Amino acid sequence: MSNFHVMTGVTGTIERPAIRKIGVSDVFAALQAGYRDFGEKPTHYAFVALIYPIAGAMMIGWSAGVELLPMVYPLLTGFALVGPLLALGLMEISRRRERGEDTGLADMGAILKSPSLPALLMMSIYLLSLFMVWLVGSRGLYLSLIGDYPSPGVFSFASDVLSHPNAMAFLFWSNAFGFVLALVALVISIVAFPMLLDRDCGAACAVQTSVRASMLNPIPVAVWGLMVAALLAIGMATLLVGLVVIVPILGHATWHFYRRLVV
Repeated sequence: MSNFHVMTGVTGTIERPAIRKIGVSDVFAALQAGYRDFGEKPTHYAFVALIYPIAGAMMIGWSAGVELLPMVYPLLTGFALVGPLLALGLMEISRRRERGEDTGLADMGAILKSPSLPALLMMSIYLLSLFMVWLVGSRGLYLSLIGDYPSPGVFSFASDVLSHPNAMAFLFWSNAFGFVLALVALVISIVAFPMLLDRDCGAACAVQTSVRASMLNPIPVAVWGLMVAALLAIGMATLLVGLVVIVPILGHATWHFYRRLVV
């Protein structure tokens, strides 16, 4: 019975919430609203976001130390696949702020008391599974097209890969593979996580609503996905420091984007 509740929510049936038809302007309006939420108390939000650049730096150091440099790029870019999961606490802050409730750092933990927690955990498993598929697939592509040879350092490794005869094929297929996984993650989760924070509807309803919203609004959803990818790329290009601001803003903006999509 508990598994059934995870999939369908408290009603025992898959709901079909109404979906709004939105425009590209709504994407940027959601981003602006996310920035406003971040601006309310940026200090403790930035403190939470420090987890991400620290984790990324640890990944780089670990990979370089055990000569697994080919895994640095998949590990870092994999943040995009599990982004909604990492931003759950920030979405909860935006949800509470919208309702006029307390929005302190401790209030992020309210998600642990959510009736939708089992469904949120299931959705988390979905995204983590995509992340693992990305890591395994990227490693497989590297071994089959480039080969597994040691490299003395980051810059030498990058030079060796780019000068390899199969460099273009590797870059094409790895990025195409990543694009497909990112598209799947985007479509199934763009409103699923904030929706489960908002209502106890079950994982099946959340995913179905997310897919319906994406199909009804393909251009705004595509713009959202490109905007998220671009901002995360900027954050990584600043040696991960930019993620301290970018991650919380995107987390808050995800809530507001959901509110514009779902009635």
